[in-house]
Amino acid sequence: MANHPALSEGRTAVITGAASGIGLAAAARCADFGMRVVLADINQPELEKAVAEVARRAGRQGNVIGVPTDVSKREEVERLKARALEAFGKVDFLMNNAGRGGAGRMFDPVDGWKAILDTNLWGVIHGVQVFAEDMAKQKSPGAVVNTGSKQGITCPPGNAAYNVSKAGVRVVTELLAHELRNIEGCQTTVHLLVPGFTYTGIAENRAPQKPAGAWTAEQVIDFMLPALTKGDFYIICPDNEVTRAIDNKRMRWAMDDIIENRPALSRWHPDFKEAFAKYMGS
Repeated sequence: MANHPALSEGRTAVITGAASGIGLAAAARCADFGMRVVLADINQPELEKAVAEVARRAGRQGNVIGVPTDVSKREEVERLKARALEAFGKVDFLMNNAGRGGAGRMFDPVDGWKAILDTNLWGVIHGVQVFAEDMAKQKSPGAVVNTGSKQGITCPPGNAAYNVSKAGVRVVTELLAHELRNIEGCQTTVHLLVPGFTYTGIAENRAPQKPAGAWTAEQVIDFMLPALTKGDFYIICPDNEVTRAIDNKRMRWAMDDIIENRPALSRWHPDFKEAFAKYMGS
């Protein structure tokens, strides 16, 4: 299957959170396609290593650059865009992937909440506002991918700030897709990447070795690419433990909380434990 037309030789990719994990895997694959790649990350030493790795893979040092970027600061995202345009002229593929983990329970200190929301949600908003409108005006094939999370859909208890940030990313991405498809001549598509259990930097903080149930970042990108080509908006990845059928049932149960006026997060409510187990087993 051919790639999305934005992912082709000579085009330019900008990827945030690119020093490791899913972002680095995406950057490496873009280099394989002969693209010019701009890697952005807040961790400058790791970013330099990633740039060297992707440049070796590309075989063309000048086609891969790194721009240290704190996506929570709009001015730094604007600087990232300026650097990308200075180096390569335009941006065809944008992946707003930078993110951070953290429990962030409801009554945790506000500084922790702010750190998560500033990176995970505002980082995506900044990327969208700084890049996407100009990409749409180019009237040439383009793509914007925002990295969400299943936790932004089903909202399991215990990760309040993270869940809120990723729920916000989903809404922002849905609204962006609506706005761009109503711009005459726009050829920039929009996609929400929803990884399953993936062994990235966030997971590595909890487990020194990849659990059997987790996918690698490379598997996520391998799943994403044909979905982009097909034009899928929701790119919901399985993993080695959870199938798409299981995800579908969990998401449907979550939506039915609203439709059936059940208690919030009834999946984890003791009064609905048996009903949920029966539903998942059916």
